[in-house]
Amino acid sequence: MYKGKNFGYLKFHFMRRKDYEVDLYLRQKWQDERLKHSDITEPLDLNDPNLVKAIWKPEVYFPNAKHAEFQYVTVPNVLVRIKPDGEILYMLRLKLRFSCMMDLAKFPLDNQICTMEIASFSKTIEELRLEWKNKKPVIMQEGLKMPQFEIVNIQASDCQESFQIGNYSCLVAQYYLRRSVGYHLVQSYLPTMLIVAISWVSFWMDVDSVPGRTTLGVTTLLAVSSQSSGIQSGLPQVSYVKAIDVWMGTCTAFVFSALLEFTIVNYMWRKLQPELLKKIVSVPQQINGGSDSNAVTLRTPQDNRIEKEKVPGISQNELAVAVTVVRYFTKRQVKKLLVQEGHHNTDDFYICDNRTISARKIDEYSRFMFPLAFVVFNILYWSYYLQ
Repeated sequence: MYKGKNFGYLKFHFMRRKDYEVDLYLRQKWQDERLKHSDITEPLDLNDPNLVKAIWKPEVYFPNAKHAEFQYVTVPNVLVRIKPDGEILYMLRLKLRFSCMMDLAKFPLDNQICTMEIASFSKTIEELRLEWKNKKPVIMQEGLKMPQFEIVNIQASDCQESFQIGNYSCLVAQYYLRRSVGYHLVQSYLPTMLIVAISWVSFWMDVDSVPGRTTLGVTTLLAVSSQSSGIQSGLPQVSYVKAIDVWMGTCTAFVFSALLEFTIVNYMWRKLQPELLKKIVSVPQQINGGSDSNAVTLRTPQDNRIEKEKVPGISQNELAVAVTVVRYFTKRQVKKLLVQEGHHNTDDFYICDNRTISARKIDEYSRFMFPLAFVVFNILYWSYYLQ
């Protein structure tokens, strides 16, 4: 039975999908008593491929490798060193692509474990047993850095594969990786936070600012949707929900809720009941003309008699314009006008009904409720996915 000592010097990088490429030096060491000869007084190096083929070598392969290339530049990268005591060192350089079963449920706040497996191809464990080198079995290139991941730890262990024809020796190297979050913070999280915060500006805008608030809501909704599409285009298609999906979906919901809130508030603001309007004002014939501010006459709820003769032919559109005109009277102006007409109990007069008051209240509450809800979501999100 031959015992092979395996160790390697490698550098690797991850691809866009669940694969990673490795450029490694595979070193194997074993003892062959047949090559123990008195004429060999010093280590003998062989790098001729024809001479290398004449020597017995362990038949090993990489079970989880998807593609492999032998390096020929500038000469075949292979070396066999025979020592006087029959110890053989076999070294070659390979470029391999391994599959890595990544779990992207916490992407981009995830940690991954990728493996590199080496196993005997034709010799059972009774004929060939593979073992790692005792000290530093896997040596990384000095100063190795990857754009997406940081190597936290490397563990080398032995394993055994069982088939119908026998058991085979194998080796496993596990790479514990932690994804670098800096890129995603700058490109994904911070921009969407700012987009959500910008959508809250509409709560401080006047209810009558329909074009401004509508443009702001639609623009922020399109911006967060475009950001989400850009992130998803660079990720593999998986059947489960990722952490970035939860974030982008919640941010989209916040922006859409801000736009929906304006729709409700604007509807309540403009829905002034015609019966209440008739009790408050009489509409002049020239709504948009050059009439002064006293053109709108207030009336008391106790007096059903019309103080000024109503102009016939007023359409519903003119009535809606009158609602907007009434809004511009402040409470102080209304009280002053009522005192001039001899009404002393001015508390009975209002220019807004319950719906319009509630509309302003909704805007005031939203200024605090939306940021508070977003802060609570952030606490829950980061505390869960950073465990």
